[in-house]
Amino acid sequence: MSVFVARQAIFNRRQKVVAYELLFRDSPKNYFPDIAEGQATARLIMENQLNLGTRHITSGKKALINIGPESLKLDLCAFLPSQDVVIELLETIEPSDDNYALCCDLFNSNYKLALDDFVYKPQWDRFLKLIKLIKFDIKITPLNEITTIVKSLQKNKKIKLLAEKLETQEDYQLAYDMGFDYFQGYFFAKPTMITQNDIDYNYGLVVAIYAEIMKQSPDIKVISGLFELDAALAYKLLRLINSGVFPIQSEISSLKQALVYLGHDRIKKFVSLIVTAHTAGKKPAELMQVCVVRARFCELIAKRVAKHLVGEAFLTGLFSLLDAILDQPMSLLVEKLPFPDEIKAALLNDKNKLYYILNVVKAYESGSWWALEQAVLLLNIDSDTLPPLYQQSVDWADSYKNNI
Repeated sequence: MSVFVARQAIFNRRQKVVAYELLFRDSPKNYFPDIAEGQATARLIMENQLNLGTRHITSGKKALINIGPESLKLDLCAFLPSQDVVIELLETIEPSDDNYALCCDLFNSNYKLALDDFVYKPQWDRFLKLIKLIKFDIKITPLNEITTIVKSLQKNKKIKLLAEKLETQEDYQLAYDMGFDYFQGYFFAKPTMITQNDIDYNYGLVVAIYAEIMKQSPDIKVISGLFELDAALAYKLLRLINSGVFPIQSEISSLKQALVYLGHDRIKKFVSLIVTAHTAGKKPAELMQVCVVRARFCELIAKRVAKHLVGEAFLTGLFSLLDAILDQPMSLLVEKLPFPDEIKAALLNDKNKLYYILNVVKAYESGSWWALEQAVLLLNIDSDTLPPLYQQSVDWADSYKNNI
């Protein structure tokens, strides 16, 4: 498949290119698409850093990567090599205590930080000791209105200043005379589109890996076996290992070795990155949470009515909304999943034990009490036993949501 990114050059005072800002694109059209910030950053990382790498796009120069509130909270920076990038903190990030702590963590991990579209407020003062670059958008803060703050910032020799959205010779000359260190805008160069080939992967397997990782004692053999079922996922995993983010102490000779090297927390973050990249906006993310609750609810019901199907019931609930999340027919999706026939049948509404368990869960969720009483008859259980099981499922899902 084709993936897209735009790069815009950043020039120094000698008009030499010193870095590129990378801008997410999802088509050959050179503008930012209407998607959530976190998803855009996650996809930029998946399609570029974990493909051929940012150095390939920037010809070895520094890459400025936009990081907004969601990306900062999700720690997506962990998938970017600190030596190759400048983390550009978007203006939508508030100067709060929580964000300050996150920025301190990045600074202490040797990331270079920049403030984008900077508008001075005293709350930013404590952040300045962490910052290497401040960008002023001259359309938001015209140069003739920021003379005082520019002079104040220039007293700190560790902070460099960049003027962006320069469109005319007059813009550039004024910024130059004010002592700006770097320059960016249409006067120099418009963003240039770059198209690359990437490999598509089986999102269903991602969800299966997600399910295994959520377990209290995940099985590394199962996880590595799932990665082995999809060459594209295996490639992304090995690209992560070799992306410059982590120091490599020895050669990696197997996927299991790669997973052991990453460790449980990093694997969780990696799978979370993929999920974020492919769930647009709030609705699919909420659907994922519903799936996790369903999975646990199905599992708890199965423990009472079909103990031999506990694992299968969990997976049936987990995948029961995959068609809504990916906007593809379930019949097409189940063909790509390494599941027993009884799970596939239940997901395709063929009546078996797993289907009846899922049917009880759906009826309970919807508050269709008449339908629920009909559904529990087929499993020979009392509907009064369901409320505590559902509450356990919600609590369980919430606890894992906070850990991934």
